Parts: sequence; structure tokens; C-alpha cells
Amino acid sequence: MGMGSFQAGAADEDGFDAAPMSEINVTPMVDVMLVLLIIFMVAAPLMTVGVPVQLPKTAAAKTSESKKPVVVSVDKEGQAFLAKDPLPAGEALPRLKALAAQDPGQTVLVRGDKDVPYGKVMEVMGLVGQAGFAKVSLIASAPSGGAGGAPAPAAPAAPAPAQ
Repeated sequence: MGMGSFQAGAADEDGFDAAPMSEINVTPMVDVMLVLLIIFMVAAPLMTVGVPVQLPKTAAAKTSESKKPVVVSVDKEGQAFLAKDPLPAGEALPRLKALAAQDPGQTVLVRGDKDVPYGKVMEVMGLVGQAGFAKVSLIASAPSGGAGGAPAPAAPAAPAPAQ
């Protein structure tokens, strides 16, 4: 297969310098890939739809009950409490391990006073983790002004609902 007589500086019959092209044109490949991408983006949601089924009604009780979480609190003095019972430092880990042995999937909520040092709350969370609980959450209260950061404007006081 001959490429003809191309020499540097030699012109072909039209008078143009022509040299073999040594680069690949990727534009057609990119066009094809973009078309395939669009096809898959449109088709993917259609593939995940299941078979529509009308489920029957039943009077049977639900099998899973929502359990009350274990609440561990830390007051301003740094004293830990299990529910409302004081939790002395020496007894904390054995009592938490006993609760974890009953149900290790139980959720533990840790409440810390805003004035207690951060390290004390982390110590209590560490004890909860050592006891064997996997689901640990921190509790905070919403700002008094609502969801936004700015306080709400003063309004006439309305009676609060009883809790």
C-alpha cells in the first residue's frame, strides 16, 4: 500500500503541501457517546418501575412496635443521668451494657446542657458506644424564633397547647 511520494516541501498536483494526518478525530465518538448518555438517562427511570399491585386490606396488628429510646442526659454540672436516674461514673458502663445486652439495636438519645463542656458529652457518648449501642443520636432544641435564625417579631401571646 503506497502513500504516494510525499516529501517535505513537495507539492501535489494542485499545488498544496499534503502530509499524512497522524491524529484521530474524536468528535464523532463524542457525539455517539452523548446520544447514548441521553438514551440511558431517559430509559433508566422506566426500568425501575415495578409491577403495579393493589395490596389487600387486613385487620392484623403490625408486627414491629416502635420502642421508646434510651435517654442519657448530662446536666450543667457534668452529671450523667439514665432517664431521670443519676448515673455515677463507676456504674455507667455496666448499666449501659446491661441495657445493650437486652436490645443492641435500641436507639440511644444523648442530651447535653448547653453549658456543659463538649468533652463531657463526648465521654458519655463514648460510654454508650462501648456498651454496644449502634444507634446514638444527639438531641437539640429548635431556636425559639422557629426554623430561621432570626428571632420572631413580638406578637400577642396566645395560650400554648398543653403537652
